[in-house]
Amino acid sequence: MIGSVLIANRGEIAVRIARGARELGIRAIAVYSEADRLAPHVLEADEAHCIGPAPSAASYLRGDALIELASSLGAEAIHPGYGFLAERADFAQAVEDAGLVFVGPKASTIAAMGDKTEARRRMEEAGVPIVPGLTEALADPEQAEQAAEEIGFPVLLKASAGGGGKGMRIVSEPAELRRAFEAASREALGAFGDGSVYLERYLQRPRHVEIQVLGDAHGRVVHLAERECSIQRRHQKLVEEAPSPVLTPDERARMGETAVRAAEAVDYRGAGTVEFLYQDGAFFFLEMNTRLQVEHPVTELVTGIDLVEWQFRVASGEALPFEQSDISLTGHAIECRITSEDPQGGFLPSTGTVTQLELPSGAGVRWDGGVVEGSEVGLHYDPLLAKLIVHAPTRAAAVSRMSRALDELVISGVETSAAFHKRVMEHEAFRSGDLSRSMWSCCRPTRWATRCSPPSSRRRCWRTRSAEPGLREWVGAPASRCLLGAEARPDPASSDGRARRGDRARRGVGRRRGGGPAGRPRGLRSQDRPGRPSPHPDRQV
Repeated sequence: MIGSVLIANRGEIAVRIARGARELGIRAIAVYSEADRLAPHVLEADEAHCIGPAPSAASYLRGDALIELASSLGAEAIHPGYGFLAERADFAQAVEDAGLVFVGPKASTIAAMGDKTEARRRMEEAGVPIVPGLTEALADPEQAEQAAEEIGFPVLLKASAGGGGKGMRIVSEPAELRRAFEAASREALGAFGDGSVYLERYLQRPRHVEIQVLGDAHGRVVHLAERECSIQRRHQKLVEEAPSPVLTPDERARMGETAVRAAEAVDYRGAGTVEFLYQDGAFFFLEMNTRLQVEHPVTELVTGIDLVEWQFRVASGEALPFEQSDISLTGHAIECRITSEDPQGGFLPSTGTVTQLELPSGAGVRWDGGVVEGSEVGLHYDPLLAKLIVHAPTRAAAVSRMSRALDELVISGVETSAAFHKRVMEHEAFRSGDLSRSMWSCCRPTRWATRCSPPSSRRRCWRTRSAEPGLREWVGAPASRCLLGAEARPDPASSDGRARRGDRARRGVGRRRGGGPAGRPRGLRSQDRPGRPSPHPDRQV
């Protein structure tokens, strides 16, 4: 077993990895930027070291500095988490060249699946169904126009080198193609350093269903069933669940076998995810994420398999002790990504200090958090604050449990997405399992985030479930199939009520604007623990 690991990440995933490492007796080494001196992942690890100023380009993305630090500290491995350097083939190769273990797939695998056109070509050769389209990058807008005519509109332009919605454009008619090509290429170049794009048919109303795979260095690959990730905004997942409410056992088996075949085609090792678009019983390869997914907890809860543990065990050379027939699913799990974004304000980023944090509890409730009271939330990093996950015997029970957990969650000091998640849990389409990736497009934030005047009344009416009929209609189940009610508007006259504690998630989860009393986050005693950094003397938490 690996004896020590440097965690090249921050936030909730760094906390998750540190906990998994310590349970296996592995020394966990955290890194942090100057902005993260008192972050939870710093205090969770056995030791922590500063790697630079707040901007990620000067800290968490400095692969050479991370490798040098790991070597100087005697670390045996580097775990990249997700994001940052997790899917950089050159970083994985540099880690191995330095004599360290990269906790993840081989660099050649990352390179093969990181290039979307190369991945599509390999999957096609392996017999994995792909969305009709190209398997090579487009040279110019003229080639894009020719390919689009052959495939048929609408089409989707996608960045060859990345994902996460960057460098993507939906094109409905020929007149839009040239401008969309230039915009997608420009965005891809800025996001990934590679402006190449390719083209495929755009499916109008697909579901996003992905298969978790796990492989070892001895040739065994198994799948851990699927996750449904269809609730998205601009190709960013917001709610995930396992299993999918739509797949039949036969479809689950076929998709799982296809995912295993895809992983075997690139000699996959460790935890990875094969993503598919599913529509009307047919499924098509979308991409493969060669890392631990944000939504991995829902799979852990329904399978009982600790994915972080097996990442470490596989990286240490252990063989998987279970076969496909040993894996079964128990119950249903749902995850909500709690981000520092304001759903009432069009999901604009929110910054500030977390002045109050009260977490839900009870049977089947899990909180993977990256903030505590006193944490400062800025604009330097991804807005993900935490993940709220629930597990229950049935999907209906899981939805009810998540709704209750969101009611109990209180976060003050920054705006969060919790109110949006509460509305999703209450929506009839979600409860019935009638989902698709296009559900968000019919319900943009401006349609449900009503602007009341004056601003103080707007905040109050957003947070309050009063007895006034107008407001009750606003926060209740909408008549349309949009995720968030489009037509109902609150009555400003009803904005003088008071929010009940158990109802806070419906209006913004008990948030209050402005700062709170300064002081150390509750429970943080970094100076009292050996190997942990002491707070800077003039820093105000």
